[in-house]
Amino acid sequence: MSENSQPLSFYDLPNVIKSIVPVGGGVLMGMESVYNSKLGIGGAYGSWGESYSNSRLPSFVEQRLGVPLNTDDVLNLSELGFDFRQHIPDLDNAQHLELELEVGARLLKKAMETLGWDASEVAGVLIGMSGPVADDYVTRIAQMAGVPESALKVSVHKACDGSMGALHLTLNPLLSQSGQVNIAEQLRGKKVLVGGIEGLSRFTCGARDKNALQLFGNGMGVIGVIPGETMKFLVGKSFENYDEDGLLAVRMYYPHSNPDPAAKSLIDVIQEKADHIRISGLMNQPKDGASIEMAGLMGMVKLFVRTGVQVVEDVYKEYHALMDKLGQSGQSIKLGIVHHANFKINTLKAKHLSKLGIEFPMPWLLNDFGNVSAASNMIAFLRKLQEIQPGDHILFDGFGAGTYYDVMAVSMG
Repeated sequence: MSENSQPLSFYDLPNVIKSIVPVGGGVLMGMESVYNSKLGIGGAYGSWGESYSNSRLPSFVEQRLGVPLNTDDVLNLSELGFDFRQHIPDLDNAQHLELELEVGARLLKKAMETLGWDASEVAGVLIGMSGPVADDYVTRIAQMAGVPESALKVSVHKACDGSMGALHLTLNPLLSQSGQVNIAEQLRGKKVLVGGIEGLSRFTCGARDKNALQLFGNGMGVIGVIPGETMKFLVGKSFENYDEDGLLAVRMYYPHSNPDPAAKSLIDVIQEKADHIRISGLMNQPKDGASIEMAGLMGMVKLFVRTGVQVVEDVYKEYHALMDKLGQSGQSIKLGIVHHANFKINTLKAKHLSKLGIEFPMPWLLNDFGNVSAASNMIAFLRKLQEIQPGDHILFDGFGAGTYYDVMAVSMG
């Protein structure tokens, strides 16, 4: 599960560059850069806040809740694939905004520096996030990073599926609906930054759910791609399956104009400005106004595994049909980059897929982050990037509360 016999905090890893963000007495931030020159793809990932080991976490959760945890309340987090996660101290709203704007801008700057891109060359910035700290967050961090005002900014709010929804929109022109901007066509052949930025420590400040407070933490990851050149779309599927039972209820910190779950689509596409599009997913929200509420760990398994396996199976079949059509029947998926909800969910998905004859590596790579929602796929991809070769076919598997799924196969380089 963890690649280290003695797990290390993210900040203690050898290539992580640490700095202090001067907010609320100073918040520790760490980033690592990755670049694969053979592919022309790279980016940066990281976290911010104090790193809490599993042994230290209960006291932090008790402080957040204001009540002690019972022994039965403490999760076996190592068994779930998590040894550390990062949390921030209590801040006011203005400090939260200042902190996350600075974190996001630094991440974009580091990704561009790693890629060797000038900010003026960037044509698009697409960021997935579950609970944005501001409606215009993507526009503001892009501006702070020097990205031109004319660049397309896309905010994707589909919970943990946000970054994969963003990548799918970047690569697949078939996702565009009539009357909407075709994001993939507009960005094809141009330099684009895609990722997920999740300030979940701030988000869970408004939670009373003991499991959520133990599972989630801060994380971020952004990659730079040139759609159709450094990363080519092969096949994919975007799927919605409304969580009628509210097994994972998440407060929507973003506008959504259609509250009817019986509607044809749960996705709201809003053209905020000429250069800013908001993709918002309808959520089943906690009734008490809390930020998040979970129906236990088995509820998450029920929510994500059955439908998630079906979506992956559909894409896998479509992929092999395409390979047969192209006369490349011997080609196969080299690697699966799967959202890290928890290790048991991913293991169970792999087991069900294996029963269907679908097998490819799905490594667990985020023991030092916790569940970081839309950031997890991007961090996992960057941690495997140096091993990927030109021509390799990679499957991205995103899924999130709501419920939303984006699964796609791509060709690299």
